[in-house]
Amino acid sequence: MQFQFTLDEVRALLEGSEASGDYTGNITGIASLEEAVPGDLSFLSNPKYRSQVGKSQASVLLVPRDFDEEPASGKIYFKVDNPNLELARVCSLVESRLWTQPEPGIHPSSVIDPTAEVDPSATVGPLCYIGPGARVGKASYLVSHVSLGKDASIGEACWIAPHVLVGDYCTVGDRCRLHGGVVLGSDGFGYEPSGNQLEKLPQIGVVVIEDDVEIGANASIDRARFAETRIGAGTKIDNLVQIGHNCKIGNSSALAAQVGLSGSTELGNGVLMLGQSGAGGHLKIGDGAFIAGQTGVSKSVPPGSKIMGTPHMELNAFHRMMVVQRKLPEFAKRIENLREVVESLKPSSS
Repeated sequence: MQFQFTLDEVRALLEGSEASGDYTGNITGIASLEEAVPGDLSFLSNPKYRSQVGKSQASVLLVPRDFDEEPASGKIYFKVDNPNLELARVCSLVESRLWTQPEPGIHPSSVIDPTAEVDPSATVGPLCYIGPGARVGKASYLVSHVSLGKDASIGEACWIAPHVLVGDYCTVGDRCRLHGGVVLGSDGFGYEPSGNQLEKLPQIGVVVIEDDVEIGANASIDRARFAETRIGAGTKIDNLVQIGHNCKIGNSSALAAQVGLSGSTELGNGVLMLGQSGAGGHLKIGDGAFIAGQTGVSKSVPPGSKIMGTPHMELNAFHRMMVVQRKLPEFAKRIENLREVVESLKPSSS
């Protein structure tokens, strides 16, 4: 990928930054401190890489405000409050130039039901299907091979990647991003034993995605058995996440890759679930809870909790347990030595 932008463009993005150094050229790449070459922009957000700043070949660096080293000749440092966040803003500029800007309209290969409504400012790419009564809002972009079921709805300024399915009656809010392979409104996993068979329980509810939600590739969110499965505004969901029927997730929560939620589990606002963690059904996880990777949540969790392990326990308790666990071979040896001492102290049978 090739791009180029000027220092003035960067300054305009980095409001309130302090610049020092004498580099005056353009920026032609973005790279890590270690891999950067002259002309690249890099950044320091993790203190453990501080020693790499002076050795980096990057011409432009975003550094924290407390960074007190001066740049070498031919470099410039921008001191900012949050280098990681400011880099994201620079990358937004790059993204706007790299990605194709769609032209409004409907590709002739797409199938649009006569009763569907597509805003004139929206873009519907090749081989999409928009079902009866479905709606696509202003400035939304359906890239290709997107399927909207009956009465499904996409809000304004959404980006919907190839091979996304939004099932019948499901709703996506404004400014949402759905990556490739996302499925909204697949049937919930509901069956009831009947004799020696499993009888399917009809899943007649919907999925509601509120505004500013992003959902990663191949994530699946099941429709409710009845009523709704709901994802709150600003929540971010990673690749390969499974959310069961009738779950409710609050605002601005984050679920990392391979998280799984069983049916009817509720997450509050600002919950963070790390990779491969999961929760049983009908549980409540309170606001601001932190669920460490590979944790199995077996009962409801109060707000602000930090938990880890399976079954889950308080995070500090888990760490203490792991310290003890690493010493178990030593403990076992000491116990065996004690057993031998005790045996030697027993009076002889004679």
